[in-house]
Order: sequence, then structure tokens, then C-alpha cells
Amino acid sequence: GKYVVNGGISVWTLLDAYERNPSALADAALNIPESGNGVPDILDETRWEMEFLLSMQVPEGQPLAGMAHHKLHGLKWDAMPGLPPAESDNRYLFPPSTAATLNLAATAAQCARIWKSIDADFSARCLVAAEKAWQAANANPAMLVAEFPELGGGAYGDGNVSDEFYWAAAELYLTTGKSEYQTSYTSSADNLSAKAMFWADTAALGTISLAVVGKDAAARAAVITAADEVLVNMYGNSNGYLSPLTSNNYQWGSNADALNRAIILALAYDFSGEARYLDAATEVMNYALGRNTLNFSFVSGYGTQFLAHPHHRFWANQPLNGFPPPPPGVLSGGPNGSPSDPAAIDAGLVGKPPAKSYMDDFDSYSTNEVAINWNAPLA
Repeated sequence: GKYVVNGGISVWTLLDAYERNPSALADAALNIPESGNGVPDILDETRWEMEFLLSMQVPEGQPLAGMAHHKLHGLKWDAMPGLPPAESDNRYLFPPSTAATLNLAATAAQCARIWKSIDADFSARCLVAAEKAWQAANANPAMLVAEFPELGGGAYGDGNVSDEFYWAAAELYLTTGKSEYQTSYTSSADNLSAKAMFWADTAALGTISLAVVGKDAAARAAVITAADEVLVNMYGNSNGYLSPLTSNNYQWGSNADALNRAIILALAYDFSGEARYLDAATEVMNYALGRNTLNFSFVSGYGTQFLAHPHHRFWANQPLNGFPPPPPGVLSGGPNGSPSDPAAIDAGLVGKPPAKSYMDDFDSYSTNEVAINWNAPLA
């Protein structure tokens, strides 16, 4: 399936990296098929997902125009392994949600300012979509549907969207300068929140954009304060591996949680110049690449023992069946203190220390799944 709330934070993460240091991410920097087209490679990659997000907006003249459909997938889980064309034969749009709509508003606003000097038509299209989404979300602020039916895809319900309203308002203000958006984000209960982000808690995205793009002193101070809290977790715990995660942080997708904390640390270094933040961000990468309780690199192709058998329908060479292994650079979801898939349960992971509750197995979706919103912070 494809999910707007996963795509939103993924797009933002890559675009934030670009806005933070565009000169390091120029055209031809990544050696992709689009390299050499005059557009920074990371923007070529991001636009692919942004086009999907734009396509999920309800068109004018339809009920709930301007809202964004929450997700797109089949009514039953696709077989594993499987070829990508087979997975697109039986997909359905699910109802719009306020969370998805605000993800669209935020990322489309971000894209509008970045593409303004690269592709003016695309920039204008994004800004129109962003402002329509903002208006639609304000007209339908409680279309929460806390738990969508899972059927053939994940639920990704979100019962609290105050953080998405804050994020979208901040992005729209940075792009347009309109006072209505500034009033909205400054009056939000989430204003200057900078705790580690994930798809259902996006307030930090707004604060980081205010800090990076707006150079807002209070936002930068909030990021540094959040980074200090990560340092306490890393250097105040007793696990010896300098993991940024406490025992209750080892949940589904824990590796992405760790790497999102590394982003906070790296930004704190940018804003303060204090090497301790950069050193700590490096330690988080060390954790992901193998200095952990499992002596295992959660990134395919990097290290001595590394991810080889993710829960993925195409990178599915376990057992050997003609499907390819993952390419280098794929991030596993990682240790999950509450493993729930049959493979993990049968392997005895239930009850293990949370940081050890992991297996590199094609069938272990609760510890070894992969996702774009997990790989984005690795990038």
C-alpha cells in the first residue's frame, strides 16, 4: 500500500536535508538515472513521492474537495514474494483524513518554496494544493478516524492532529509570509515542540523548518533543548552502546526513532557549533551500523553482518527463489520489545531484552519490515 502520512514525513525529511545544505546535494551528487538533468538529485527523488501526495487530493467539484485520501491499498494483503506490477492490480482509495490533508498542506508548501527557482509551474501547483488542503482541513478538523480498517494495509490512524496543524501552518508561513499562518502556529499548543518525530507526531518538523529556513532563535533553542534530552538518554544509561533509545523506545520501527534523534543532534550541532552534538549523532550511526547488542548492521550492504532478509515483497530472496536481495542502504525497522509476528514469536523473541528482540527474517514483519519513512532519516 501507499500512505500519505508515511509519505509526508519522508518527503519533509529529504527536503529538510536539502534546505539545510543545498550545496552538498547538487545535481549528479547521487548517481541516479535523473542525474545531469539540472535538478538536484534528492529533489528528483522527492518529487516522485510528492506527485503521489498531490494525486491523493480530492479534486474540485467533489465532496470534501481539497482533502487528501488517507491511503491506497488492496482489500487483502498481497502475496509474498511478489512482483510490483501484481501489487498494483487491486488498490482502493480509503476515505480522506485531516491528518493526511495536513501532511499534504505541509509538504506541498515546502515544495513550493524549494521548486520556485527550479520549476515555477510545479511550485505554483504545489502552493495551490497546499492552501486548498489547509482550508479543507480547517473545514474538517476532526476527520480523525482513529483506526482505519487494516484489510490489506496498515491502519495508520491518528487521533490527535494538533501537531499536523502546527507543522502545516509553519510551512505555509515560511513559504508565503502570510500572517494568518503565523498566528496559527504561534498560538498552537505545539509551538516550539521539538521532541523526536515520527509519522503520528510531526510537531518537531514545523519547529525544525522554522529553525532551519526561518532562522528563528526560539526554534533553534528548542531543538538544542531536545538534543540535550537525547544526550541524557545516551550518556546517562547503562547499556554501554550509547543507544539514544531507552528500554520503552524499542518499538515497531525503533531504528527510525534512533535516527530521527540523530537528526535532532545534528541540527543542534549546526545551531550551537558544540562538537558534543555531532559526536553523539555519529554514535547513533555507529549503533545503526553494528555497534549494538546484536553486533549486527541494520543497514543492508554495510558491515560484516548486515541486513539481508527484510520483510519486503520484492527484496525477498529467502529462501532462494529468484527474487533479489535488498540493495545496499536499506534500513531494517529493528528491535521491537513487543514482537507480534508468528516468526518472531516462534523464534522466542517474546520476553527478550527489548534491544535484542530482533531477527533478520523475511517473515518477521514486526522487527524486520522496511519503510520509506524509516529509510529517510538514514539518508
